[in-house]
Amino acid sequence: MSARAVAGHGLDTAFLAAWTAPAQVRMQLSLRLASWGMTGIAGDVALIASELVTNAVRHAGDGEIRVRFTREARGVLLEVWDACDRRPVCRRPAPSADAPPRTPAPDPGYDYGMGGRGLLIVEELAAQCGVVPTEPRGKWVWARVAL
Repeated sequence: MSARAVAGHGLDTAFLAAWTAPAQVRMQLSLRLASWGMTGIAGDVALIASELVTNAVRHAGDGEIRVRFTREARGVLLEVWDACDRRPVCRRPAPSADAPPRTPAPDPGYDYGMGGRGLLIVEELAAQCGVVPTEPRGKWVWARVAL
């Protein structure tokens, strides 16, 4: 992992695409938000970071992911990069009439299609969010959180 301050207003950090990365990112962002006096949005930022970084780790393979975190006049901008060209998909839950029965799953890994809802959380908590493809490969997935 390497980190550097971005003009005194944020971080630009590289991580190995490992399952420990979300916790490391949350810790760095929490410390930065505290130093900025922005603890009121720390919970939302931590949850958004967990979702975006976990997705990046899942799709980056054994490579590297990058996290940029920037202070803005009315909030913060969180950006997460991975080398996968595939755009994230926001999966909507099925209507309640189609909800699965409350019986044990046939296989401990089976989730009745309940996974993949993280981007719904990001959309709900962020003031804005989006995806920017990069050349020659990869993408930045970003979320702006307002104060």
